[in-house]
Amino acid sequence: MQENFQICGKRISIVGTTGSGKTTLARKVAQKLQIPHIELDALHWEANWTSVADQVFQERVTEALSGDRWVVDGNYSKVRNIIWSRADTVVFLDYSFLLVMGRLLSRTLRRSWKQEELWNGNRETIQISFFSQDSIILWMLRTYHDNRKKYPMLFQQPEYSHLSVIHLKSPQMTDEWLRNSHN
Repeated sequence: MQENFQICGKRISIVGTTGSGKTTLARKVAQKLQIPHIELDALHWEANWTSVADQVFQERVTEALSGDRWVVDGNYSKVRNIIWSRADTVVFLDYSFLLVMGRLLSRTLRRSWKQEELWNGNRETIQISFFSQDSIILWMLRTYHDNRKKYPMLFQQPEYSHLSVIHLKSPQMTDEWLRNSHN
């Protein structure tokens, strides 16, 4: 695993726990580098929160990554090999539990209150977000600690040795990385 604090490549995968800011960072990186931003959730979710079949998802991701410059955000293990085999850089947002939970609660309440459309007509609701088995809050609680263990182990795998890994542990580190990086 190689860690540094420059935007190393032009094929960048941003990972981290739900609510850590993957999409926000991906948009900023895409804007700075003038490259396409690919949001995996937009490729995965159909109307009424229906997930597409795995094969369709994999085909959509493969097509979206056909260019030689892009930034993609998301944690879907079913397309990780497709993404990481093509990526040259992975950015891991590894923030504290309280920060991520605070961001997730704030974002979820805002989206629910304003009825912001996410992808394909989908919207978060208070009922689904807080009081169902599909709760994004429960998902974060179930995956937070596993992700913090899983990603450093994945970065050590031989098939991912070509990746430059940028491990960001706070929003301040992320802001500094963005500010000091160049095209």
